[in-house]
Amino acid sequence: MANVRNLKKDINYVLGDIIEAVYIWELTNPEKDNKEAEKIIDDAIKTFDELIVKVNAKDVDNKKQHFKTITAELETKGRALIDRINKL
Repeated sequence: MANVRNLKKDINYVLGDIIEAVYIWELTNPEKDNKEAEKIIDDAIKTFDELIVKVNAKDVDNKKQHFKTITAELETKGRALIDRINKL
């Protein structure tokens, strides 16, 4: 089973890197509209909040499966956000 602390760090690093990538895109493309970029940042923060709430849930029957599900959800949502960055 993954360590809860490491899972929280993974969530923080992945979504933090995505937000950083959006900021870099904004700096390198000052002439373009940033509305979609700001939506990506908002969605990354929302995803972070949702995943941390799930990690901190105490009423879980099978913790190992629960954490695997959270890890898979992080990967899926992270890839979706990265795809949106690439389309900017």
